[in-house]
Amino acid sequence: MPNRLAHETSPYLLQHADNPVDWWPWSEGAFAEARQRNLPVHLSVGYSSCHWCHVLSRESFEDEAVAAYMNTHFVNVKVDREERPDVDAVYMEAVQAATGQGGWPMTVFLTPDAEPFYFGTYFPPEPRHGSPSFRQVLEGVSSAWTDRRDEVDEVAQKIVRDLSGREIGFGDAQVPGEGELAQALLGLTRDYDATHGGFGGAPKFPPSMAVEFLLRHHARTGSEGALQMAADTCEHMARGGIYDQLGGGFARYSVDREWVVPHFEKMLYDNALLCRVYAHLWRTTGSDLARRVALETADFMVRELRTNEGGFASALDADSDDGTGKHVEGAYYAWTPQQLREVLGDEDAQLAADHFGVTAEGTFEEGASVLQLPQNEGVFDAERVESVRARLKEARDNRPAPGRDDKVVAAWNGLAIAALAETGAYFDRPDLVDAALAAADLLVRLHLDEHARLARTSKDGRVGAHAGVLEDYADVAEGFLALASVTGEGVWLEFAGFLLDHVLVQFTDEESGALYDTAADAEKLIRRPQDPTDNATPSGWSAAAGALLSYAAQTGSEPHRTAAERALGVVKALGPRAPRFIGWGLATAEAQLDGPREVAVVGPGDNPATRELHRAALLATAPGAVVAVGTADSDELPLLAHRSLVDNEPTAYVCRNFTCDAPTTDVDRLRAALGR
Repeated sequence: MPNRLAHETSPYLLQHADNPVDWWPWSEGAFAEARQRNLPVHLSVGYSSCHWCHVLSRESFEDEAVAAYMNTHFVNVKVDREERPDVDAVYMEAVQAATGQGGWPMTVFLTPDAEPFYFGTYFPPEPRHGSPSFRQVLEGVSSAWTDRRDEVDEVAQKIVRDLSGREIGFGDAQVPGEGELAQALLGLTRDYDATHGGFGGAPKFPPSMAVEFLLRHHARTGSEGALQMAADTCEHMARGGIYDQLGGGFARYSVDREWVVPHFEKMLYDNALLCRVYAHLWRTTGSDLARRVALETADFMVRELRTNEGGFASALDADSDDGTGKHVEGAYYAWTPQQLREVLGDEDAQLAADHFGVTAEGTFEEGASVLQLPQNEGVFDAERVESVRARLKEARDNRPAPGRDDKVVAAWNGLAIAALAETGAYFDRPDLVDAALAAADLLVRLHLDEHARLARTSKDGRVGAHAGVLEDYADVAEGFLALASVTGEGVWLEFAGFLLDHVLVQFTDEESGALYDTAADAEKLIRRPQDPTDNATPSGWSAAAGALLSYAAQTGSEPHRTAAERALGVVKALGPRAPRFIGWGLATAEAQLDGPREVAVVGPGDNPATRELHRAALLATAPGAVVAVGTADSDELPLLAHRSLVDNEPTAYVCRNFTCDAPTTDVDRLRAALGR
């Protein structure tokens, strides 16, 4: 019999709807039940494409005896971290504070007042490697609840007190200057892996936001070291197993420092951020590899993540059927020499093995290899390699595909909209711009209510019940601002303004300018989450600073500019100390230091000279430059006001810091004005 999850919109929760565990979604009803039965709450947090979440479910939540014990001794609450990032953030902070580490699945035991008192992540079905079994954990917690209740309550109250003392007050209106950004660059240089690219050791995550900072720093200062780190990191990732050499798109991270073996799930947010970074790398260097990867990643998102409603699904699973009915991580992507021969024949199989680094020993598990593009000496026949690639792709398409998490997350769709709009504009791919427009249209129609309040998720055209958090408002505004620059349609700037007004009113501390992850009128948790550090995506704080700054440049709005600068105070504090974890904040600080520049292109839309000036403006490497395009004296976008043609020719205007260059009709002059 299905439990209470059967009517949820989250694919992760729906995966647990037939468990023998009597799951509740996160709700007041669950805690009322715990109070009424005087039981602790077992909170289990994960997400649809999380490998170990599936393992824990298979081993423990589908076990009748374990489920019966859980149902008798606990009220069990299941949360999708992607749907409720606020719940996840609050309890993950507690887990990390208590244990020094965290991850998913996250297992937390709470009082009926939602106060945490015991934590963990994955627990095996039997004691293993010093870890107790899941059943032992349940029995230990239940015993403590029954026999040592005063001690449990005391621990829970102390944890909540400690968490409430962690408020961040860095919103002091002191924007980072040259010194802090130079220190941040030095910090990244120290952490840089000069052999394999990227930062730190294994596991290694794609540092898209740090790379964006490096590209902007190079554009502003001419630093060759910054550009070299960005370009080399992007090349190593694109040649590694973390990049899908057949279908495009990036896996979540590499388990090794060489980018060889990925953790195979493919997330929308990673691919949106990396698509944009590779497009920006091409814009800076003209690299053919960057162009190819940007376009292949964009095509991957549209082909494999686009939903019937025009939005973008959250993720593809790491696991898939290996052909025997068994779900195995990486089964869809890995190849043995024998599998190459079956598809290609002996001669082409040898070419594929040499070209993609497939070995007899294997680079992954059980003699299989993840395809790479090693730096081999020698010349390959490009036409023959492309034929091999196409045949392998066709054969792989016939394998059982990984599952897809079909929920549409507002923030991640905002990131995808920005990436697809810019990539489409740079490479003359109007279909990609159309895909960005369709996703933006879905967000406006389905996720925005009549007060411009944003819902976090939807699935199959049905909007979820959970309110958007700061990253949703900021990233969707970022996407809409990119669309306004690319299309010249003022409606996208208007919608961005609605969202950013909510940021000013609902998410900003009036006195300090500090930002919170949840709205002032959102559900009250044991603490109001607030995290300025960038992790897998830009933090809501960094993303809001960036979107507020761009909106202020487009409109001249002083309140939005002031809010952006106050938010950047946290970058002044953290940038020099932890640059890897505030890359988007550093990138925004580069834009603030550069102006950012405001470019207005006026002229008839069907005039080739207008289009050429507009394209030159979009391809500007000046950090955070904003672009408006339209007819002379148009009221479509504020930057176009009082702009007229010069000598009746399409004309570009460039301004920064309240000062404007002379208008120009010459595209080379425009390019020069937007360089360093």
